[in-house]
Amino acid sequence: MARLPRLYVPGCSHHIIQRGNNRDACFFDEKDYAFYLQQLQISAERFGVAVHAFVLMTNHVHLLVTPAAAASCASMMQSLGRKYVQYINLTYRRTGTLWEGRYKSTLVDSDSYFLTVSRYIELNPVRAKMVASPGKYVWSSYRGNAMGKDIGLLTSHPIYLALGETTAQRIIRYRKLFADVIPADALDQIRECTNKSWVLGSSKFKAQIEAAANRRIESLGRGGDRKSKRVKDQGV
Repeated sequence: MARLPRLYVPGCSHHIIQRGNNRDACFFDEKDYAFYLQQLQISAERFGVAVHAFVLMTNHVHLLVTPAAAASCASMMQSLGRKYVQYINLTYRRTGTLWEGRYKSTLVDSDSYFLTVSRYIELNPVRAKMVASPGKYVWSSYRGNAMGKDIGLLTSHPIYLALGETTAQRIIRYRKLFADVIPADALDQIRECTNKSWVLGSSKFKAQIEAAANRRIESLGRGGDRKSKRVKDQGV
């Protein structure tokens, strides 16, 4: 099978995606987005997860986080999912599942890919043609990372902090990164690694993770993955 069990390595960030069931909407009103972010902050603080970037799309969510312990992400997503589904079912008098199975995630080589994944996440609304620029979209971390808005649930990653000595310098330098287009092959790699729970990083990083985990970290490549192709074609 292409999908491998989730990995945890201390200090490594994770890119998480969770989609609505059958690609259906999971947010219906502005108050839904606000409630989700409120619960994300509560769950992240409770289970020791630092949230560095996020975007809430109509039918899926992207998060870039660093967990404090092996079970931190799973505990956070379980608690968050339960609270949010209860809220949606009560608010809209519905029943049944809201999410499409379990969330998907990949380990991120921070030195090589952290800022690329952060931009990938915050540019989602632009790629989806919902807005012309990331700053126009309310429900993402861009306004915090690139515009200085106080977003309580965000924790600055060391890679982000290294962009400058002051907050103003970091904001300016981070925003300038968005002038460069993310190459198509990098977009494809992010999507494939996250969809299949592979490791996103350099060959050296992958070798280190494989040695530390004492297990294979990538698929042997047999049989392909038609579902991943659908995700790629949708450009999320």
